[in-house]
Amino acid sequence: MIQEGAGMIIATAFNHQYPALTLADQYPDVIFEHAGGWEMGANFANFFGEPPDTWYMMGVAAGLMTESNKLGFVAAFPLGWTNTFINAYTLGAQSVNPDVETIVVYTFGWGDSAKEADATNSLINQGVDVMTMHVDSPSTVISTAESRGVYSIGFQSLAAQEFAPEYWISGIGYTLGDTLTWLTSTVLDETWEPIFLRCGIADGCMTMAPFGPNVPQEVQDQVLQVKDDIEAGTIVVFTGPVIDQEGNVVVAEGDVLTDDLMSAVDWFVQGVTGSPK
Repeated sequence: MIQEGAGMIIATAFNHQYPALTLADQYPDVIFEHAGGWEMGANFANFFGEPPDTWYMMGVAAGLMTESNKLGFVAAFPLGWTNTFINAYTLGAQSVNPDVETIVVYTFGWGDSAKEADATNSLINQGVDVMTMHVDSPSTVISTAESRGVYSIGFQSLAAQEFAPEYWISGIGYTLGDTLTWLTSTVLDETWEPIFLRCGIADGCMTMAPFGPNVPQEVQDQVLQVKDDIEAGTIVVFTGPVIDQEGNVVVAEGDVLTDDLMSAVDWFVQGVTGSPK
């Protein structure tokens, strides 16, 4: 694309970051934007949504819908941001249901549908009755859960609910079109600057999917109230004290876990079963 004259490259997968950064060094006149990373440079920047807040909201939904108090989470790798998502999800669930346990299974691949299906079935066999995931495509986990009569919560795409016509709770999708249009316009008019951009539901970068047909109105109302409270700043997800699996204080009382620290989280909160490393 650069050889054909592209002045901007948008790298949209987690493992694209360092190949793109290498190219940015080789082509200083080309602008690079990477989705969901952390590296920055003179012609290299990062953009993404603000998933921890949305994961907390979805955790509230899961905590209210579960009957077994066992939530399943299929994850690709034990990475800092993935751990942060799992922690936010669990804290949200625990805020309405202190007895909740989140069981984590890794596939060690972003798009291995066979392993994702196996992991989902394994978790359901352990009594999990709400499934979610952090892999590139949510379709396998959702469709497998649907086939077993188990509720699911989606991530990445609003279209994910197509795979769960009956047992869908809700989900979060990225709606970054306007953001990417704006970033591209700054390249075209030569006002682009390397900014570390994170934006959430209130900014139009993420959207909550509609609730499924079997989600009671009182659950919907409670989740939407949490959404409003997060947007108003009355709920801050990682405000201390936060306690890890081993009983250690990982965020002290009065402190808040910031974005730069979230990317390097190597611990799970109490109530998560699985290894964060």
